[in-house]
Amino acid sequence: MSMLTPPGMGGKYRITGDKYPRMRRPRRRLAAAVTGSALAVGLIGWGTSQLIDVFTGNGTRSATVAKAACKPSKASPAPLPARSLPRPAQIKVNVYNATPRSGLAKAAAEELKKRGFAVGQVGNAPELYDKKVAGTGMLLGPPQATQGAFAVLGAQLAGAQQKTDARETEDVDLILGTAFKELSKKEDADRALAALANPAPASSPKC
Repeated sequence: MSMLTPPGMGGKYRITGDKYPRMRRPRRRLAAAVTGSALAVGLIGWGTSQLIDVFTGNGTRSATVAKAACKPSKASPAPLPARSLPRPAQIKVNVYNATPRSGLAKAAAEELKKRGFAVGQVGNAPELYDKKVAGTGMLLGPPQATQGAFAVLGAQLAGAQQKTDARETEDVDLILGTAFKELSKKEDADRALAALANPAPASSPKC
């Protein structure tokens, strides 16, 4: 009797031989494992194809669409309307010196007169502004001066501040600040005025 035969059993129930019976894996688990492997292989293949498209140029469709959307129009941009500015002779300027250095107001007034401005009062700045104006200077005048007079006079002194007050007259004050050295060169002032009178059209966006 074989050692595999349980006690008390014999005959047709006797187990002979020296090999153990083998257990088979359930078919359901085997099918699930095969399906999962196939799915993983498919995902890997799809990801690989996407990478190949990127590096070979097959995936450039979105980039082409973006470039087309950002492509500037061939039509020339419409020019901006010319700005009407007062002539220097139409602007009366009072020149005041708010620095501790003497003679600056007189020199600046003479230069402005040469450039066609109508010069009014010349002297030291009022106590409210004396030695209290930082930078190159300040333009002080009525609210309507912001529509043109400030632009024309500001072109003569780069970096000048602008401030309005409640005066009823049309004259404008040029108060020289602590950083003042001299007025802008006439050619630079003329270029600035030309740019203000005829603004350049807006440039096309860069992609």
